[in-house]
Amino acid sequence: MAEQEIGVVTHYFGKVGVAAIEITAGELKVGDTIHIKGHTSDFKEHVDSMQVDHESVEVARVGDSVGIKVSGHAREHDTVFKVTSG
Repeated sequence: MAEQEIGVVTHYFGKVGVAAIEITAGELKVGDTIHIKGHTSDFKEHVDSMQVDHESVEVARVGDSVGIKVSGHAREHDTVFKVTSG
């Protein structure tokens, strides 16, 4: 599985398990799989839903900051990759 760097974690909301991710390259869609990797973080997550300013969105593009529910503990400055089949 190939991976493309698409963003960075800007904040993690521990009580609700949501990572705020700033998209810096490409785009992210509901249904994609992401890989969050940092000094102590390393997990994959299927994107079931995304929110921008508390509104559900299907696609996030460069410059968007989206909230995604994650099962692992993400940390600020973790790199976010989109997992692609290729």
